[in-house]
Amino acid sequence: MRVPTKVMAVCVAAAVLAGGCSTQLEDIPLPGGADLGDNPYEVKVQFEDALNLVPQAAVRVNDVPVGRVKGVSLPEGAWDAEVTLIVNGDVRLPANATANLEQSSLLGEKYVELAAPATPSAQPLADGATIPLARTSRNADVEEVFGALSLLLSGGGLPQIRTINRELNQALGGREETVRSALRNLSRLTGTLNQNRKSITDALDGLNRLSSTVRSREGQVATVLDDLSPGLKVLEEQRGQLVQMLRELEKLSDTAVKVINESKDDTVANLRSLAVILDKLADSGRDLPKSLEVLLTFPFTDEALKAVKGDYLNGYLTVVAAEGFNCVAPPVEEEGPFDYIDDEEEAQRRAMAAQAEEPPPGPRPEPCPDPTRTGQGADAPTSTAPTPQQGGPQVPSGEPGSGVPGSGVPVIPGEDPLLPLPTLGEGD
Repeated sequence: MRVPTKVMAVCVAAAVLAGGCSTQLEDIPLPGGADLGDNPYEVKVQFEDALNLVPQAAVRVNDVPVGRVKGVSLPEGAWDAEVTLIVNGDVRLPANATANLEQSSLLGEKYVELAAPATPSAQPLADGATIPLARTSRNADVEEVFGALSLLLSGGGLPQIRTINRELNQALGGREETVRSALRNLSRLTGTLNQNRKSITDALDGLNRLSSTVRSREGQVATVLDDLSPGLKVLEEQRGQLVQMLRELEKLSDTAVKVINESKDDTVANLRSLAVILDKLADSGRDLPKSLEVLLTFPFTDEALKAVKGDYLNGYLTVVAAEGFNCVAPPVEEEGPFDYIDDEEEAQRRAMAAQAEEPPPGPRPEPCPDPTRTGQGADAPTSTAPTPQQGGPQVPSGEPGSGVPGSGVPVIPGEDPLLPLPTLGEGD
């Protein structure tokens, strides 16, 4: 029974050793590592330099371990290291998360720090996502710090510092008051700038708006510059003429100065003589403007302008007849309105119809006096007019055509008496 038991133990040990040979040491998780949970996700990060970062290194968020480094590799044809991370599935990061390669202490291990940016994305960091090189960084290594310090302490920069110190002593020696005054002026300058920081900010904002406007009109500015080039070429071609013109202008200015200097006394004398005329014009006061008002309408006053309407002149005439001469001679007898009718009966019929119409309303003019009744008084009866058989028209007393006693106006024999002239009003 013992032999088979030993054989069995050896077989089991061999199987265990055979199975263990296929597992690499780096795949064995370190004790005390981060808990990955049941559903971890994988993220790839690109670093410019991943020196001393090894697999199984910690992955932290806010200094709390949330995962580990699965592997560090250099992709084919690339110059940047690619680090594969495994993060706990319960940790949620934005899609634009950043990664920084840090060191736990001066001589501690390196780890990857994941963080959310100032403006996180609404989308979460998904499984298989890649954080590009633009969102990764790293801290300075201890070796780099010691290397720079050793370069400084070994004389790399100390001679330069010594030279700078010596030159400063020589420059400032004996000029302490000047340096203090310069520092005071610099302090006042900074104080003035601090007081006017709002104006400076407004000026910078205005400059920013101006640059934005110029940028928005880039096409127009380009057109102006393109069109300006031919003009500059023409100016370059005419450079000799422009220089000659400036030289001639200089000669002209010299001549003008010479003329002014030589005629200075005469100019002063003329101005003094002109002062007398100006004094007389000032003494005239308001008389000169008023006299100029009738210059265009002489010999009439400027009131005549009110009568001018375009290309004609309005005239206003008032006529008043003297007493005893307020009658006008009757107009030359013309053909009646019905004389053109050949039929005598039709003409008489229309004439009788016209006489039967009512006279127009309004006052009727008084008849002119009859000279045959002169001296008989105003109340004398009117003379009997000749009958139609005697060849004269019959005019009743008091109607137009009869005489008015006492007027002294002659009556032409064989014609109608004169009618009175109505008095005309002003402007009629």
